[in-house]
Amino acid sequence: MIRYEKQGDIAVMTFDNPPLNVLTPDDHKRLFEILQDFTADRDIRCGVLTGSGERAFSAGDDIKTERPMRTREEVVERHLTPSRAFETAEYPGWEAELLTMPRHKPIVGAINGYCLGQGFLYMSMLTDIRYASKTAQFGLPEIAYGMGGAGGMLSLGKQIPHAAAMEILLLGKIFSAERAEELSLINEVVDADALMETAMAAARQIASHPPMSVRVEMETYQRSQDMSRADSMALAMHMYRLARSVQPRDLPLTKGKGE
Repeated sequence: MIRYEKQGDIAVMTFDNPPLNVLTPDDHKRLFEILQDFTADRDIRCGVLTGSGERAFSAGDDIKTERPMRTREEVVERHLTPSRAFETAEYPGWEAELLTMPRHKPIVGAINGYCLGQGFLYMSMLTDIRYASKTAQFGLPEIAYGMGGAGGMLSLGKQIPHAAAMEILLLGKIFSAERAEELSLINEVVDADALMETAMAAARQIASHPPMSVRVEMETYQRSQDMSRADSMALAMHMYRLARSVQPRDLPLTKGKGE
């Protein structure tokens, strides 16, 4: 289960399948639908993604979820076809659409307890600023079970230094919140009882900015990751001028500038 609550201009998304908030194919579909609403709702300016309780943000996919017997051909078909074409939520499924859908609204992560496997992927791909409780633990242990490929899905080396990414991906070890902060995977470690307030404060700060400024900052940052320096500069300047041309003239930045 994933709870979706709107608190003013902040949307809070909570993995809620205690005790470890594991994820099922239906949860992946639900999260996809939530993010569609989140990105389309003009009254929502920022999101917070967290897990219920103190034991886990999400420990990943539920290994107890029954996998229907499928031929190799059927599995490949599901892999190559949009999930909405099928009547049932299975693997492979909506998790692929989730990790590739466009998103230009920020989401703040509040990580409590275990953040493993698919939970780690969602933290890495669906959050932009991250806070973790002192008891949070991170990892991609699947490599020990023959399930590699997370590094490519995450482009993890673009988020953190190469050697740090290799440490996470190849050792498969679970590591502490303090180590995650050292690796620049999260922004700050906080007390568990201050976690949500810290994340909400950051979300409120983001929501206080002009929405178009946030939109432009997010998109230019995302697109520039795969551009040359010259192209990224050109994109940023074009987007900046486009946004400035339609912003209210009474914004503090415009006073005295004559723009």
